Amino acid sequence: MKYKPTDAELEILQVLWQQGAATVRSINEALNKGNDDTIGYTTTLKIMQIMAEKGLLSRDESNRTHIYTAEVREDEVQQAFVSKLMDSVFRGSAMKLVLQALGSGKTSTSELQQIRALLDEELENSTNRTAEETAASKPTTRKKSSK
Repeated sequence: MKYKPTDAELEILQVLWQQGAATVRSINEALNKGNDDTIGYTTTLKIMQIMAEKGLLSRDESNRTHIYTAEVREDEVQQAFVSKLMDSVFRGSAMKLVLQALGSGKTSTSELQQIRALLDEELENSTNRTAEETAASKPTTRKKSSK
């Protein structure tokens, strides 16, 4: 990913990922819903224009009301942020990151079951890769043909 979104840009992206393509007005309303600090329409517009310049959003100008669409996938942004967090805070240790996240006490039983399934799948894939790598590294012997 070329640009990492700012906090304000992330909020806008989260609205677009949840709702799909939208106008500035509808995004601004979603940002202000349940928020004590009101964000002005022109502030939202300016941030979205900058995001479009960065390539984070695209803008359909074919109608009077411009429609904005996220140009980055949610999983792509999440991966970039997790990688940066893991490198900068946990010195590259996925284990420390996971232990800290699980130790927060905010993990539901359902989430723990999903994590266990993912870990089981990763363990199986890792075992299969190791077996394939071992098989590929063994020298093959050829029988000499007798003439």
